Amino acid sequence: MADKTLKPKCKIWIESDNKVVFGAGRLSLFQEINKCGSINQAAAKLGMSYRAAWGKVTATEKRLGIKLLNKHTGGYHSGSELTPEAKKILTAYLNFREESIEAVDRLFHKHFDDIKI
Repeated sequence: MADKTLKPKCKIWIESDNKVVFGAGRLSLFQEINKCGSINQAAAKLGMSYRAAWGKVTATEKRLGIKLLNKHTGGYHSGSELTPEAKKILTAYLNFREESIEAVDRLFHKHFDDIKI
């Protein structure tokens, strides 16, 4: 019988009043908006409707009480861009998620290294 490798898995998200504020899905959405400069293009790349993407953006803004996107309509500069606050949140979430996964890995090895399956 071959050894089975056990690995921990965890999902990290942030809530306020039991409602999602930020997690992997919103991270992907905001990263795509940042890359594309467009909510519509970001939504299409992620396989979601514009309405769903816009709903996530506005829900997150409402729950945090801050503006996360600047929308520009018409002309050469039309599209959307992340506010400085949104960029700070993305960076903080990425760092928090990375450090959380590292902590889970350390704890997993502490408690499971001597278990052979």
